[in-house]
Amino acid sequence: MNTAPRLAAFAGALALLAAGGFVVGKTAGPVATASTEDTAHGGGHAEMPAVTRLPGGLASSQDGYTFADPVAEAGRFTFRITGPDGGPVTAFDVEHEKKLHLIVVRRDTSGFQHVHPEPAPDGTWSVPLTLPAAGSYRAFADFAPTGGKPMTLGVDLAVSGDYRPATFAPGRVANVDGYRVDLAGDLTAGKTSPLTLTVSRDGVPVTDLQPYLGAYGHLVALRGGDLAYLHVHPDGEPVPGPAVHFAAEVPSAGTYRLFLDFRHDGVVRTAEFTVATGH
Repeated sequence: MNTAPRLAAFAGALALLAAGGFVVGKTAGPVATASTEDTAHGGGHAEMPAVTRLPGGLASSQDGYTFADPVAEAGRFTFRITGPDGGPVTAFDVEHEKKLHLIVVRRDTSGFQHVHPEPAPDGTWSVPLTLPAAGSYRAFADFAPTGGKPMTLGVDLAVSGDYRPATFAPGRVANVDGYRVDLAGDLTAGKTSPLTLTVSRDGVPVTDLQPYLGAYGHLVALRGGDLAYLHVHPDGEPVPGPAVHFAAEVPSAGTYRLFLDFRHDGVVRTAEFTVATGH
């Protein structure tokens, strides 16, 4: 996976049409028919320059590779990655202990999940997946095909029902399962931004974080509005807490949702933050 990929500017809007059930869309824009009228969770951005390449996760196809045949039913999600020849890709590089990382989040940035599907010999990936709340979701497949460049592709999922979008106030402190995680550092558009996340429990610094996928923390950033995707891994010498350091690069002004996965006492937890870029 890219350690600090550049998020180019892009704004997207999503329209879900009425028709039944739990369905999947394959492009960066509209999804297939859905049984509720959901729209993308909006977010304002500064005026952005034209770009020649989409940021990670905003398209379902890139360089001949496609996030293909997504099916979500009975609590399981299956899909394939097809290659330039149109056939399923079965050879992937191992990145951070896995051949493919799947991130799923609702368009309002609630319900974040980081899971790891298993591949079948025919190139079909499968993973248990529950999306309990109605609304539109984005699924990101983060992988590196053997012989190709690392990339992130995305498809849309939709769950029928009464959609109630969540909102998130700016915040640099996250509390999860008795842990407190503090975020220090500012996101600055167009520059590498040092970030430090410090983990404590019951007021005591946690100094024995456990490796998770080969690191003491994984940080995902999603830009508000279009969910442009950035996955960052720790910067500098690995230290098991309490502080985990990252270097993130975001080229556009706006508000970002940050998700830190960390492991302690054998359990992986996710701390969430809402941060606007500086000026």
